[in-house]
Amino acid sequence: MIVSAQEWETARQDLLVREKEVTRAHDALAAARRRMPRQEVGPYVFEGPAGPVPLAELFEGRSQLVLYRAFYEPGVFGWPERPCRGCSMIADHIGNLAHVNARDTTLAFASRAPQPDIAAMKERMGWSMPWYTITDSFDRDLGVDEWHGTNVFLREGDRILRTYFTNNRGDESLGSTWSILDLTPMGRQEQWEDSPAGTPQTRPYEWWDWHDSYSAAPAPREWLDKVEGGIAAFDEAAHPSGCCSG
Repeated sequence: MIVSAQEWETARQDLLVREKEVTRAHDALAAARRRMPRQEVGPYVFEGPAGPVPLAELFEGRSQLVLYRAFYEPGVFGWPERPCRGCSMIADHIGNLAHVNARDTTLAFASRAPQPDIAAMKERMGWSMPWYTITDSFDRDLGVDEWHGTNVFLREGDRILRTYFTNNRGDESLGSTWSILDLTPMGRQEQWEDSPAGTPQTRPYEWWDWHDSYSAAPAPREWLDKVEGGIAAFDEAAHPSGCCSG
């Protein structure tokens, strides 16, 4: 239908109520995900560009690891130039990982292809995420031997705990910084989130930065002053006062 501006805005507001219901349901699901029980996993070993790498080193010194199993190996359509088409689409959607890394989280890919093939393929396709070779029973043990899937891990000292797993359309969640962090046991680590006690949290916006500036000085006061309105919006979303809040 072609309608007037007022009628169009009325329709948009009606849809917005439903959209916010979905957003809050998504937030509640992420909160439940952060409370999932945990499974301790064995000492798996991968192959990296410099040689064998234990699972613990895939974290790159961070506390959380999101590990996507991509199908790139002999027998997969596209070999050796490309991974499977679906895994390639997911890889194309991975943004700058500096923002994920800033929240104590590493994202990596793993396949059974040898490292020389992985290096050549990444250069050809223009991808820069860490990409390792599976060398043992990791894929069979963790449900990614016959289909792509995403496992999420938390490192506590010498222990590695599996906190979440998704596959099929769940892998579409690897599309942005926010959706990646929502898969992790610590989430976005922002104060509006419903997270277990002890989860590190800061106010939203305060930790955001340019992707090449996270190791620089903290955000200036004038930036924080400008985003106070946005922070208030997050607070209202977490504690809505009406059906159209948030």
